[in-house]
Amino acid sequence: MRTLITGSIAYDTILVFDDRFANHILPDQVHILNLSLTAESMRRDFGGCCGNIAYNINLLGGDAIPMGTVGGDFAPYRDWMHSNGIDTTHVIEVEEAYTAQAFVTTDIDNNQITAFHPGAMTDACTVEAGEAENIELAIVAPNDKQAMIQHARQLHGSGIPFIFDPGQSIPVFSGDEMIELISIANHVCVNDYECRLILNKTGLSLESIQVKAGTLIVTRGADGSDVFLDGRKVHVQSVKVSEVVDPTGCGDAYRSGLLYGLANQLDWETSAQLGSLMGGIKVEHSGTQNHSPTLEEVERRFFDNFGKCISLS
Repeated sequence: MRTLITGSIAYDTILVFDDRFANHILPDQVHILNLSLTAESMRRDFGGCCGNIAYNINLLGGDAIPMGTVGGDFAPYRDWMHSNGIDTTHVIEVEEAYTAQAFVTTDIDNNQITAFHPGAMTDACTVEAGEAENIELAIVAPNDKQAMIQHARQLHGSGIPFIFDPGQSIPVFSGDEMIELISIANHVCVNDYECRLILNKTGLSLESIQVKAGTLIVTRGADGSDVFLDGRKVHVQSVKVSEVVDPTGCGDAYRSGLLYGLANQLDWETSAQLGSLMGGIKVEHSGTQNHSPTLEEVERRFFDNFGKCISLS
C-alpha cells in the first residue's frame, strides 16, 4: 500500500552539551537569559518528520511517498533518499531558499533546546496531496501551518484515511482549527505532552478527541503508548533497548511502525507494538536516519519483546 508522508524535510544539526541545562539556568533570572553552552560534539543529519518517517517505513519494506518542499541545498539529501530507494517525485525544490534547518542542543538528561528555520518549508502549501497517485493511507506531520490544513482537507475530501500528527506545530493553530483537523482526520497521534497542549487549547477531553478522530494514539516514551479506540484503551509497553543514545526522531520511527502496520492490515495493538520497536531501535543510535536493522532483526526483536511473531518479508 502506497503511504503518503506530508511534512517537513530538514537538515538536523545536533549539538551535545555534556552537562545539564538546569545547572546553568538561574530560575529567577530567566527574564534576562543570556546563556552560552559549549557543545563537545556536533553532527549534521538528514531529518525532518517527513524524511524520517519515509526512511523508517522503507526499512520495513513499505512503500512511502514523501511530499514536501526543499531548498537549493537539497542535493546531498536527495542522493541519500535515492540510495535508500525512496521516491522523491513529490519532493519539490525551491532553489532560492534553504532546506529547513533544525539546530538541536541535547544535554546529558536528553533534554533538548531546538532552533528551527523553516526555509523552503513555507512553500509546502504549493504542493497538493492529490498530486500523488494510488495513495491509500497518509499522515499529515508537522509542516507549514497552511500546508497541514490544506493537505488534511484534500485527503479528507478524497476519502483517503490519514493520521493527523500536529507535533511541534500545535502552538500555531487556534483551538477551532485544531478541532477541525482532529474531526476530519481518521486518527490522531501525539506524545503525552502534546496531548495535554491539545486538551488545553481545545477544551476537549481524551474521550471526545477519540470520538471525533476515530482513534487517538498517545506515546509516553519509556512508559510505552496508549491507543484509544471504540471507547477502550489498549496499552503497549516500550521495548527493551541496549542503550539510550539519542531520542531525536524516536516519535517519527514509532509512526513508521504504526503506518506500516495499518497499511498491511495489522491490528492496532500489533501496529503500535511495531511502532514501539522502531522507536526503540532508533533510540540506540545517534541521528534520525543512521539505524539500519534487517527485517530478520526486527522480526526477532519483536518476538523477544512481545512474545508473538510478525512477518515483514
